[in-house]
Amino acid sequence: MSIGFGIFLFAVGAILAFAVNVSLDWIELSTVGYILMVAGLVTVVIGAVLMARKRSSVTTQRTQVDPASGDQVTRRESVASDPVE
Repeated sequence: MSIGFGIFLFAVGAILAFAVNVSLDWIELSTVGYILMVAGLVTVVIGAVLMARKRSSVTTQRTQVDPASGDQVTRRESVASDPVE
């Protein structure tokens, strides 16, 4: 959700900075646009970092001796948790 909101902020900021040619005495819309673009980039970066931190994986390796044949059997299991959790 934060990545989508960051993209939205960036898009609105780009529209205000580059596409709107309205002159107001009390506010500079291009400056507001640049501020929104920076805020959007920061939001996307923070969202990506938080999403990457949520991912984890567990790897288990077990070695057993098969009683019937005497062979060693190695079993590997990998479990990755869902990043939405």
